[in-house]
This record gives sequence, C-alpha cells and structure tokens, in this order.
Amino acid sequence: MGTFKIEGGHQLHGEITPQGAKNEALQILCAVLLTSEKVSITNIPDIVDVNKLISLLEDLGVKIQKKAQGSYTFMADDINLEYLQSTQFKEDGRGLRGSIMLVGPLLARFGKGYIPKPGGDKIGRRRLDTHFEGFIKLGAKFRYNKEEHFYGVEAKKLKGTYMLLDEASVTGTANIVMAAVLADGKTTVYNAACEPYLQQLCKMLNRMGAKITGIGSNLLEIEGVDSLGGTEHRMLPDMIEIGSWIGLAAMTRSHLTIKDVSWDDLGQIPTVFRKLGIQLERKGDDIVIPEHKDGYEIQNYIDGSILTVADAPWPGLTPDLLSIILVMATQAKGEVLIHQKMFESRLFFVDKLIDMGAKIILCDPHRATVIGHNFKSSLKATTMVSPDIRAGVSLLIAALSAKGTSTIHNIEQIDRGYENIDTRLRAIGAKITRV
Repeated sequence: MGTFKIEGGHQLHGEITPQGAKNEALQILCAVLLTSEKVSITNIPDIVDVNKLISLLEDLGVKIQKKAQGSYTFMADDINLEYLQSTQFKEDGRGLRGSIMLVGPLLARFGKGYIPKPGGDKIGRRRLDTHFEGFIKLGAKFRYNKEEHFYGVEAKKLKGTYMLLDEASVTGTANIVMAAVLADGKTTVYNAACEPYLQQLCKMLNRMGAKITGIGSNLLEIEGVDSLGGTEHRMLPDMIEIGSWIGLAAMTRSHLTIKDVSWDDLGQIPTVFRKLGIQLERKGDDIVIPEHKDGYEIQNYIDGSILTVADAPWPGLTPDLLSIILVMATQAKGEVLIHQKMFESRLFFVDKLIDMGAKIILCDPHRATVIGHNFKSSLKATTMVSPDIRAGVSLLIAALSAKGTSTIHNIEQIDRGYENIDTRLRAIGAKITRV
C-alpha cells in the first residue's frame, strides 16, 4: 500500500495543465471496437484505470501503438471473442468499473457482449440496469450467471427502437449509443445523459460515419448504419481535475494558472466556485486564480438563508467535485450545506477532516453542513487512508493546507484518477513525497 507524506502550510505558485478526461477516455477507448479501421486518440491520461482498459483491449486482440505520451492508435480488425469467456477476462474486467462499456460495442459489431460484475470506487451502489434494459429493448437476449456474477447479452442483429431511460446514466447512455449506431433502423433515447464527455463520444462516432442527432440534449436520435470507419480524436481536459486545482489554490491561498481548461465545457463549475467566494479570471482558455490573501466568503441566498451546493445530472454540478468543495469550505468565511444526491457513502470521509479540526456536521449519509474557519485556525496534520479517488484527492488538498506533516495511505486509489499527481504538485511548490 503506497503512501504520501505531505508537509502542509506552504503557498504554491505557477502553472498546472489538467490531464485528459478520465471519464471521457473510458467511453472513447471502448468505441474503438466499433470499427476494423485505425482510430487515433490523443490526450489520453496516463492513469491506472485507463491503462487497465487499454490492457483489456490489447488482450481482446486490439492492435495498439503508442505514438507519444498520451497518444495512441488502435485497430480492432482481429478481435479474439473467446477471450471474453476466459478466466483471465473475468478477473481483469472485474477490477475496472469502466469495463461495462465494452459490452455495447461488442454486442453491436459481433452480436455478443459479456462482462463480469465490475468493481471500482466503493461509493455505494451503482446499478447496471440502465445498460442492460437498453440492450434488451434493442433486441438482445440477457443472461446472468449468479455463481460467477457474469453478465451477457446476445443478438443476431439489433433493431432500433424508442426508449425512455429510467435514469440519465452517463455510462448507460454511452453504452446504448454505441450499440445503437450499428442497429437496423432508428433508435430514440429520451432522458439521455448530455455531459460534455458523452457529447465528445457522439461527435467522434459521427466522424466515424454514425448518424446521431440531438447531441448535447437529453433526446438523442440514432439512425443505424452498416459499418463505421476510422477517425482521429482528442480528449477534453478533465473537469474534475480542473475543479481540484481550483480548490487547491483556494485552500493554500496560492496564485495558480490552470492551463487549457476548455472553458466552454465547464458548465456550472466556475459559477459554483464563485458562489463560494473564489475569484476566477478567464485568460484565453486558462483559469487564473489569485492568492486570496483575505480568504473567501460563501454567498448566502438572496433571502439570507444558507447556501446549498448539490450535485445533479449535467448541466448540473458533477458529483465528483462535491468532496473538493466540502474541503474548500472548511476554510471559507460562512457556512454551506453540501448535499450529495446521486451516490451513497461519498461523505463518509468527513470524519478525517473533523480529526484535522474542521467544523462539519454530518447530517445523514447524503448531507453535511460545513462551518468555515475563515483561515483563523489551520487544519491539523494527521494520518489518513484514501477511501476512493475523489475523497483521496480532497484529503490531499486538506493536507497541503494543514499545519504539520500528514500521511495518506492507500494512494493507489488516487493514482487511479490522477496522473503523476505528486510530480506535478512538486512542480508548483508542494512538499509531497511518495513512500
């Protein structure tokens, strides 16, 4: 189990460039299975979860060439479908939540898709019903091996249909779209997710020859085609990492420039941080954050009531940033209610922050009230264990602002979502060591 040693209380300075988006990468990489032609992808993040998926694709028979850091070509012209029934696949697929999105492309192109029950972050239940109900509506037959927790769908040829999703699942929408692009006839998907990363997937598929309309809305229409061709694609910057660096700058009262953030794809993120009192300046496609020498003050609602920050499907605030906002609020002037609506158990890391001296009331598994210190007292260094990717980075930000030297164990969780995070933080002045 890896460990970070963090000497907190230091101001940071300089520029930091966000990695490619993890959540986009997991969709886009699965889409290479939809064609036998070459697909070139750049700005792929060098992180554990993405590298696991690349390895899975290679084991499936995809020809992969690394052209440069973050730049690869993929050619799925000789897929080994027998691998899907192997013990190795059942083991490898189980360790990666994003492996579920292999099923749609495999079903569409080869008439069958299998996957073990995926793992991933321990952040409560994340059901797969939306994925498989969508495949069944497209004409696939579903089977499930309870002993091995192994799912399968099969169809000679998928047929377009109308479906109203029971939840606007990002991965569920991506999987259904990838299945529908090669189906016979027209598929209409209502209550579809419309996150920028899903938009990126749809635009890439259209460049490959798909016929998808309604991109960016919750109503997608997909006219099936016989085959798809190759293309080139560049990942967006990771909005979760961008939000993390905003929170880091605020907590350490540092002057930071976040480079190449793709402002137009950030949605409400800048607005929410501004409501928490953070000054953000747009310079071209960069975010510039000043020192905040006098701290930052949370806005109340116009009637004077306490601000609530809650997650919601896009264009609402992404749930992955609530833990960052919660940590940042511990040093704000004022109070805020954090309401985690979309996932369970994501607020259970607050006990670590309370140990560090934060004033937080955990109301229930989904809500926490934070009373900010206004930098009148620092958080105290402590020893912690990273429970998942996002909470782990939030605790890291807390440690970088705290007085003294903190220890964070189980940093493999952080490595699953953030590329060379310790190296990049040291480049802007952080005192962090990997043990």
